[in-house]
Amino acid sequence: MTALRNVSAGRALLLGVAASAAMTGLIWLLGGRLQGIELLPDQGPSWYYWKLPHPTLWTRLSAWLGYAAHQIAFWGLIYYAQTRVRRYTAGLHPVNVVALAVNTGFIALHTLQTHLFYDGLAQDVSIFSSQGSVVLLLVVVLLMENRRRGLFAGKPVPLGRAVVDFARRYHGYLFSWAAVYTFWYHPAEATSGHLIGFFYMFLLLLQGSLFLTRAHTNRWWTFTLEAMVAVHGTLVAVMTSGPDGAWPMFLFGFLGVFVITQMHGLGLSAAVRWLLAACYAGAALLVYGLRGNLVGAVTESVRIPVIEYLLVGVLALLLWLGLRAAALFKRPSPQPLSEAPSEAPSEGRSEARSAAPRGGQRAR
Repeated sequence: MTALRNVSAGRALLLGVAASAAMTGLIWLLGGRLQGIELLPDQGPSWYYWKLPHPTLWTRLSAWLGYAAHQIAFWGLIYYAQTRVRRYTAGLHPVNVVALAVNTGFIALHTLQTHLFYDGLAQDVSIFSSQGSVVLLLVVVLLMENRRRGLFAGKPVPLGRAVVDFARRYHGYLFSWAAVYTFWYHPAEATSGHLIGFFYMFLLLLQGSLFLTRAHTNRWWTFTLEAMVAVHGTLVAVMTSGPDGAWPMFLFGFLGVFVITQMHGLGLSAAVRWLLAACYAGAALLVYGLRGNLVGAVTESVRIPVIEYLLVGVLALLLWLGLRAAALFKRPSPQPLSEAPSEAPSEGRSEARSAAPRGGQRAR
């Protein structure tokens, strides 16, 4: 424990990436043991293929209890860090070491659970809940980073300081849910799509474990996590629908978000950003031109960006309404008027009161 605490956050990040690759490799090595599992035929895009035809109480409980324990443990660590630690450092806090151990342990547990009982949460919830959790994570990142890098070509939009501050303060709980829920949604299968997805989830769990360290806020690392969804989405689309499928929509859709928003937070010069935008446009025209669908270069590639930016607006509105409602409940009731006028405070007491710090004000 002491040796790990002396490791810098940057080195811990590199070791964590290597460990994530190793754990993904372990799932791949053990995958052959699951080839004898009989599954129902594929029934369309809303059907999740990798679940038992006849689940039992124990197969369900093994997945849900494992997920619940993982989720509660991670949320508890986040709460402890926010209430007891509350400061960023270049190295690891003891709670970071515990978080890394907890996530590693539950990854091992879910792998074991798959080989004993197979089913994940997919047996009882929609496939769209897993996909939606990751989309929500990406949307919250766009909202949180609006002040630093803007939303459109480096220009921030007026989302409201209170809304952004709330998202920044509590995003860890949402992000840990998205990663832990999606991880337990799938059995630890060794298909190409599963392995890519698990590696991505392990990186998200690693990011969550490094809270309150400098590595957690490294802009190139956080951008890598955002950008990996383009790689994952594109490869899964190719694997499921072939080279003639809808993979360009995912590739150029997520890269469109990069050109419009993400690259403006990396400290790149204007010339480099213009070059990247030109390469993006040229590649989209080339790919869709070869497919005989130049119109798709516009109509398909804008779908994901439009959805994400609309969701940013919807989420900001919902958070604003929630904060307004909370403020109304917290607002103190008006004091009743006294029958006799009270004595006016002396000048000395007035100055003392005005100089006293207010409890609601915090240094930003």
